[in-house]
Amino acid sequence: MFTNFLQRCFTIIILIFIAIGFNAQESIAMLRQHHDAPGVLRYHSQVGIKDKQEYTWQVLLFKKINPGVKQELDLRIVGFPGVFEFYHPHFLEIITASGKLLNASDVYANSSPAPNVGEYSFTDVLPKLTEVESLKLNLPVLGKEQKVLEIPKEVVVEWQMLVTEVD
Repeated sequence: MFTNFLQRCFTIIILIFIAIGFNAQESIAMLRQHHDAPGVLRYHSQVGIKDKQEYTWQVLLFKKINPGVKQELDLRIVGFPGVFEFYHPHFLEIITASGKLLNASDVYANSSPAPNVGEYSFTDVLPKLTEVESLKLNLPVLGKEQKVLEIPKEVVVEWQMLVTEVD
């Protein structure tokens, strides 16, 4: 009887851990380094963010370090193929928690590698984020319904680290 009780307790504990895993928050971004070519490094922060309809978008801020070339930051956003299509050329609208409105220019204004991929210049945007706060990205996608991604301030902190600590 005691063994049966322990088995039930163990089963309940396992079910609780499984439920916690399914309800866990999205993963926080992590800084990563890649070699694009000899002498050319790319550092990036990547995170999956869900919109209000529970679609997951890959959000990737990256910085290339190429000796003798101006460093640029780009934000790449990838939606589910066949479901979302970015409107090119169109800027990305960024709204801070304090209400500041910023725009990022479309890197893929002339051609995109795929319809579900957008990339925007963040070189001039990040220095304008004077406070560490969450952001809303109004995605320029085709369709009637506006798509908004909410970027947590922890991710914005990592983006700022990419600018200030990686050279």
